[in-house]
Amino acid sequence: MIFFLQEDTNIAQVMIIQSILKKLGYYDGEITGTYSFEMSEAVRNFQSQNGLIEDGIVGPATSKALEKYILGYTYYRIEQGDTIYGIADRYHSTVNLILSANPDLDPDNLTPGTVIIVPFNYDVVADDVNYTYNIMWYNIMALLQRYPFLESDIIGRSVLGNDLFLIKFGNGPKKIHINASHHALEWITSVFVMKFIESMSEAHVNNENIEGYNIREIFNTHTFYVVPMVNPDGVDLVTQGLQPDNPYYSDLIRWNKTGRPFSEVWQANIRGVDLNHNYDAGWKESKDAERALGITGPGPTRYSGESPFSEPETQAMRNLTQSEDFYLALAYHTQGEVIYWNFMNLATQRDREIGEVLAEASGYYLDTATGVASYAGYKDWFIQDFRKPGYTVEAGRGRNPLPITQFPNIYDDNMRLILAATTV
Repeated sequence: MIFFLQEDTNIAQVMIIQSILKKLGYYDGEITGTYSFEMSEAVRNFQSQNGLIEDGIVGPATSKALEKYILGYTYYRIEQGDTIYGIADRYHSTVNLILSANPDLDPDNLTPGTVIIVPFNYDVVADDVNYTYNIMWYNIMALLQRYPFLESDIIGRSVLGNDLFLIKFGNGPKKIHINASHHALEWITSVFVMKFIESMSEAHVNNENIEGYNIREIFNTHTFYVVPMVNPDGVDLVTQGLQPDNPYYSDLIRWNKTGRPFSEVWQANIRGVDLNHNYDAGWKESKDAERALGITGPGPTRYSGESPFSEPETQAMRNLTQSEDFYLALAYHTQGEVIYWNFMNLATQRDREIGEVLAEASGYYLDTATGVASYAGYKDWFIQDFRKPGYTVEAGRGRNPLPITQFPNIYDDNMRLILAATTV
């Protein structure tokens, strides 16, 4: 992470600095992405407390000093006379967090010279900023250190070479799959699934319930396979804008014929393929529908690609799904607070009943997709090829991208939805 922030040239980067300074008590303003005077003063105060040049600029030295707080943990070498309670108090941590991050540590027999991980006592998933691949990467690294029972894998790479992460947790035989951000404008779904992972992990460590559900019991009966960002290249295009060094720079300008910024219209991956129309389930029908809409090639949305699974992102999702026996799959999108459950009448009455359970838990409406939206999506392919219950969950309401201010409602509704999914 190297930032050089003095003006509001990168809203997403300014937001993450504002967010972390707010957690640390240096900044008391709104998370706006604007490098205001108040923001500059907060940076100066942080620099003053950390022995840095007080220039109000987040350059390399200040960025390095902030990094451990963005990750949410530091390292500590145990000294003679230390206690686990003393270390927790000194670093504003908790005993449970330290023991979770260091599962082999004996709190009653601390060995001087041993280096341990000390998590800070705040949540690390950034749920108040415009999410980017880089922020997600930091959040994943932080969660893996805090909760070593989480497993991470890379199921493939995007067109631009970004890792497609899989986070796995739980030890039970029932495998449930969750994915987010097939569509670039819908990046808030990545924030939700990352926060879901953090909440479940925290509750497991502290032996807490969520919404009345015993989380340790769910860990024993289920295993979650979460892909938090299927389309990282598209998400970064939306949240950070088109960068001059992007190898598709000229193509993207040519493909975006809307006359509107990428941040308002771009759903596709970086090659202009709509990933949720690139699966081999009604793909021909999707091509026919796109032609009827006047879509003849790459663009912001609805272009299904040259063939099913033409994109590395959908290939990675295909390979993951084929390699595991998921009993249920949830594909997260945004628009309308609705759950789509069927595909070409292949789903069963039991699948509908499960959908009704999810709808009742979340307050969302259960429906069947129509028109161009009803073809070649992940949920469609999952139902067609595996004959298992699959659902497209459209979280939130309003114009995409939904503002991050909608996150609390999305979080509450969909925590209940996923927890309900563990009962079917």
